[in-house]
Amino acid sequence: MNRLAVINVVGLTEALIGEHTPRIAEFRARGALAHIVPAFPAVTCTAQSNYLTGKTPSQHGIVANGWYHRDLAEVQFWKQSNHLVQSPKIWDSLHTQPAPFTHHALAAPKRSGGGSRITSANCFWWFNMYSTVDHSLTPRPIYRADGGKIFDIYSWPCSIRTEIKKDLGEFPFFGFWGPAAGLKTPQGSADCATRWIAESAKWIENKRSPTLNLIYLPHLDYNLQRHGVKALKGYKVEADAASTLPRFNSLTLQPLNTSLNPVILPDLHAIDAIVGDLVQFFEKRGVLVVLLSEYGITNVDTPVHLNRIFRERGWLTVKDELGTEVLDAGASKVFAVADHQIAHIYLNDRTLKKSVRDVLEKTPGVENVLGEAEKSAASIAHSRAGDLMAVAAENAWFTYYYWLDDAQAPDFARTVDIHRKPGYDPVELFLDPKISLPKLKIARRLLQKKLGFRMLMDVIPLDATLVKGSHGRRPAEKKDWPVFITGQPASLDATQIDSTAVFQILQRQVME
Repeated sequence: MNRLAVINVVGLTEALIGEHTPRIAEFRARGALAHIVPAFPAVTCTAQSNYLTGKTPSQHGIVANGWYHRDLAEVQFWKQSNHLVQSPKIWDSLHTQPAPFTHHALAAPKRSGGGSRITSANCFWWFNMYSTVDHSLTPRPIYRADGGKIFDIYSWPCSIRTEIKKDLGEFPFFGFWGPAAGLKTPQGSADCATRWIAESAKWIENKRSPTLNLIYLPHLDYNLQRHGVKALKGYKVEADAASTLPRFNSLTLQPLNTSLNPVILPDLHAIDAIVGDLVQFFEKRGVLVVLLSEYGITNVDTPVHLNRIFRERGWLTVKDELGTEVLDAGASKVFAVADHQIAHIYLNDRTLKKSVRDVLEKTPGVENVLGEAEKSAASIAHSRAGDLMAVAAENAWFTYYYWLDDAQAPDFARTVDIHRKPGYDPVELFLDPKISLPKLKIARRLLQKKLGFRMLMDVIPLDATLVKGSHGRRPAEKKDWPVFITGQPASLDATQIDSTAVFQILQRQVME
């Protein structure tokens, strides 16, 4: 039996491995690489669930990063309880196994608490609360009764939270998501959140030495969505002298060729350094290493506003709340829950199904529409899925926008608010270019918060054309698919694997 570290390098594809990622390239050269047939949809929660259960959404129920809860009549995204996953995870299977360790495992220090039971750790993979994993770390703000929010983490056992923050400092939440993620700011480096997670994985290894250690590294996710992967014509990024939050201007954008966008090269260098350091750290301790990714990001230039189309047809209902419009999902006849390049279409009035499908099939930017038969064929026939599903063209993606006038947009639309928005919003990665002095506005809002006043960090634009990279559908080119790279080439007997096959390959690497 072996100990194994599984490093999830979000957004990594074969197209990105090369001269700008020499340490990842070296690991690939002495190991083996397989392309992973992308999960459907190719989004974080679904892909991770496929990998860790060996099942599809039809079985485990994770049909996207969020969905419409019919019993609550609410759209909910980014929920964290592992109870939502309706299939056992890989550690559930491993925990039932005896642990006669090989020389790889014996090279590590004795685990805290002794014994030979197989143990597991989850460092920031999703659905990381209330599972049977032995050690876990996940982002989890504290929500105060007065409406305030304090950025924090959740851990199991609970004592890890206090201990690890004492050793590593506070988790830099500002660098994990939002307009500062992946960018150098006065608060920290561009890779601060990913680097903290990498250090937390080392901390877990040093303190607990689990048999299986899952590590999530999101750094590439940010600027690849902001700027796209391929070089573009007519795209200019302006930054101030301090290289803090940049302003974005876009003209007519067209891929120049197949070369990488030069804007993302620093991100490739940064993730390569972090990954290379982790590989070296674990291998010195006799731990096997696997690198994998959840999806590949490709260039987009066409946002599609399905909810606005449904509203214009009289199918979508909004309610007035303090002069702004809020989607009333339970009262709507039809609405879309958008998640990158796929959208679940929910029908409270099923007599409209044919009409809705006809509209979707004629909508520019929609490549495919899935009904019951197509959902079954795609292994996503689950009660949580939409009555219909829309798949975007490769250059398109779906917004959650439902208002027809930006003046009527809800207050949360201009903030980073992943829970109130009834769909995924990558525009949260940008500062509104219409704000003349954004840093001054942010400073003023932070001062208000510090003084105890209620405040709204309303700095996010409502311009979906700013987004240049997306994922969710299967990319046309295999080099843009997610990858599985192992340092044990004998354990990988194919150059292409299904997303559900990852479960068995990881389990085999531990058990052999």
